[in-house]
Amino acid sequence: MLQPIDVFVLLKLSALGNQPMSQMRLAGELSVSPSSVNSALNHAERVRLYSRTRRRVNAPALEEALIHGAKYFFGAVRGGTARGMATSWAAPPLVNNIATEDLPPVWPDPNGTVRGVAFEPLYSSAPKAAKEDFALYELLALVDALRDGGARVTRLAVDELHARLYRS
Repeated sequence: MLQPIDVFVLLKLSALGNQPMSQMRLAGELSVSPSSVNSALNHAERVRLYSRTRRRVNAPALEEALIHGAKYFFGAVRGGTARGMATSWAAPPLVNNIATEDLPPVWPDPNGTVRGVAFEPLYSSAPKAAKEDFALYELLALVDALRDGGARVTRLAVDELHARLYRS
């Protein structure tokens, strides 16, 4: 079964535009162990989301899995009011397309600049990695929109996710 870390690793590879990166470096940039990266790639390959021989993410399959499965397999867990880093519809690339007075979803972070509703990230080190890689941040925010968004947010997230997964 696909785990959150598997998706996290695949999103990082997608953010890189499928440029080759060693598992050791990938682990460092994601703040996970090299064995976790290896295991994630094994899982992803088993379900045909990644090809080790081509060293590429299967973008159509990943897109389909996220669009149809993220809210069921990686459902959103919300908490109380917190300071943190904006995600989902409150983060790029959706932030300028949604007008609401609701408190924005945020990944809790005591050094965060946004006050909103705590939203558990897909993987615990995702916010740290997102601070270092804007393309990854956008992909993670879009996946969060799929995990928790209503019909309009989901529709916008699907379009933006498609554009980013197929840009390479």
